[in-house]
Amino acid sequence: MPTLVLLPGMDGTGDLFAPFLEALGDQFKTQVVRYPTDQELGYDELLALTRRFLPIDEPYIVLGESFSGHIAISLAAEAPPLLRGLILCCTFVRNPRPALEPLKSLLPFVPLHWSPSAALGWALLGSFGSIALRAAIAGAVRRVAPKVLRARLRSVASVDVSAMLATVKVPCLYLRASRDRMVPASASVHIQDVLPLVSVVQINAPHCLLQAEPAQAARVVSSFVSEVQGAL
Repeated sequence: MPTLVLLPGMDGTGDLFAPFLEALGDQFKTQVVRYPTDQELGYDELLALTRRFLPIDEPYIVLGESFSGHIAISLAAEAPPLLRGLILCCTFVRNPRPALEPLKSLLPFVPLHWSPSAALGWALLGSFGSIALRAAIAGAVRRVAPKVLRARLRSVASVDVSAMLATVKVPCLYLRASRDRMVPASASVHIQDVLPLVSVVQINAPHCLLQAEPAQAARVVSSFVSEVQGAL
């Protein structure tokens, strides 16, 4: 079976994949990519870092969660010979909230680590998730330097990999959360417009889909991996 390479959301720690990895069990190998928590790296630098985690002698599938969709798409557009599939989870190919673009200049002044846990939970989980999961998400965000989070938000504000996505040839799955308060449904609609063959699966979940509904997400991802394996 192909190895599943997981690219994390905005926190970049990779720790929040734990519920999803537990739900996957030992069906196939996984590789979690972790971004530095103290370095202001842009998408190009994170892409170069991610390449170092990719298997060099076995097939693999890349899953890009939220912030990392850009990196996953960029990798797929390079058409590496061992890449067998692409999974996008609650992510986007261009700024999902263009109306906020004029506020980008205010990012240096946003006290990200002062945001109440309740507000963070509302945005990422809504009415889903346990107290433990909410604490884990808040803890992961706190481990990342504020300057790093601001740099990643700036990257999101100016991102657009639509042209790259259009060149992707491997099978592609998009996991859409029906209760996503961060990335609107229009983001996945645009992805379908650019790459009509993408398979979209909607799950009743918040933005943190893999964390809030890990069992359902694992079933969908496992099915996709099996289909890709069967097509080899």
